Amino acid sequence: MDGRLIVVEGIDGSGKSTQIHLLEKWLNYKGINVFKSEWNSSEMVKEITSKGKKKGLLTPTTFSLLHATDFADRYVYTAFVRDIVRGCNPEWVRKVYDFAIKPDLAFYFKVPVDIAVDRILVGRPKLKYYEAGMDLNLSNDPYESYRIFQGRIIDQYDSMAEPEGFTIIDGTLNIEEQQKIVRKMIAPLLPHQVPSKKVRKAQA
Repeated sequence: MDGRLIVVEGIDGSGKSTQIHLLEKWLNYKGINVFKSEWNSSEMVKEITSKGKKKGLLTPTTFSLLHATDFADRYVYTAFVRDIVRGCNPEWVRKVYDFAIKPDLAFYFKVPVDIAVDRILVGRPKLKYYEAGMDLNLSNDPYESYRIFQGRIIDQYDSMAEPEGFTIIDGTLNIEEQQKIVRKMIAPLLPHQVPSKKVRKAQA
């Protein structure tokens, strides 16, 4: 059996990291090897992006091209929504990623923006400039800018959900309920026997 590509999407604070962790433990328990990749996981791209942010040199197009360079270590939907929200032409962004394979399953953990923002801001006294979307001039208040930025990202995810065939998970459900749904959706993709191949997941 070949590997399977499972994509997990959602804004910061949607709970996707917790669900990925639980899913990985469950798959490993069943004897299935998992390769997990994350946003900005390439050390080279991470270093370049960090330098660009410090010097204020990252335009929306530069962001998009750096995300595409880092594509080998994550998946494209996160880049789609962030690049488009930052002002890149949607058709141009899709052409940049037109080589991407279709995932076997794409989860979208959907939560209201206020709930997600509250989760993120707990224990985080200061937001970073680009993280808060301050480069978009949405608000002089970084926390309000962050809320608006995340709200626009949700709008993009919502617009993509049906065309891209996302499996929408209600991120306000309790952790156990969400995980039960995730495992039920993934089960048909798994081999009947203990496999030697890898299931591959990608995060935003």
